[in-house]
Amino acid sequence: MQDRELIIDARGVHAWYGSSHVLHGVDLQVARGQTVGLLGRNGMGKSTLIRTLLGHVAQRDGHIAFFGSDMSRARPHQVARAGVAYVPEGRGIFPNLSVRENLVMAARPGPDGRGAWSYDKVLATFPRLAERLANLGTQLSGGEQQMLSIGRALMTHPELIILDEATEGLAPLIVLEIWRVIGEIRKSGIATLIVDRDYRKVLANSDRAVVLQKGQVVLAGESHELARSAELANYLGV
Repeated sequence: MQDRELIIDARGVHAWYGSSHVLHGVDLQVARGQTVGLLGRNGMGKSTLIRTLLGHVAQRDGHIAFFGSDMSRARPHQVARAGVAYVPEGRGIFPNLSVRENLVMAARPGPDGRGAWSYDKVLATFPRLAERLANLGTQLSGGEQQMLSIGRALMTHPELIILDEATEGLAPLIVLEIWRVIGEIRKSGIATLIVDRDYRKVLANSDRAVVLQKGQVVLAGESHELARSAELANYLGV
C-alpha cells in the first residue's frame, strides 16, 4: 500500500503517562475509505492509542504520519486541520450551547473543499436533533448528546472520523441508531476508526481490526477472518 493511500501510518508508537509505559511499539494503519476496528479489554491501551495519534499524549515516541506527512509531534489542532474528526468517550459537546450552535460552530468544508455533510443532511440523519435545535447540550439525553457529537464531527467534512466508545451506556434502541449512522458514514467513503465494547458489531461493520493487549498489537487482519479466529477469545475474554 502506497503512503499516499494511507490516512494513518503509525509505526513503533510508544506512550507514557508519567512513569507508566502504556503503549509498547504499536503499529496501526488506516487507508482512505477504510473502516478499522480497535479491540481489546478495558485498560489495554485503546483510548491511549487514539489520544496519542491525536497529539493529546505528550510523552510519546515512534513515527506517526497522516496523509503521508510526518506528524509525530503534531498538536491536536494540527491533526484536526489535516482532516481528522474525533468523537471522544464522554461525547465532549458544549453543554451551554444549543444543539444548533454546537453544530454550526464546527461547520467547515473538508480539506478538498467538499461539503456533502451539510447542516440539513446532519439533521436528516439525526431527526431527534432537528426536534431539539434550541435545547442546550445539558438538556439532551445521553443518546442525543452522542448523536450531536457525531453530527458535529461530520460537519467538519473529515477524511477520517475516530469514534471512541460511541455506544457506551446507551439504550439498545439508541445503540441501533448509532450503528445505522456508522454504516451511513462508511458508505459515504469517510474512513473510520472505531473503538466499542461490542466486538461482534465492530467486526461486522469494519474492514480490518486490530486487537491490543497490554499496549501491544496481538492480532490484526481482515475483520471477517478475525471473527472466525479461535485466538480472539484469548484476548477479549469471550
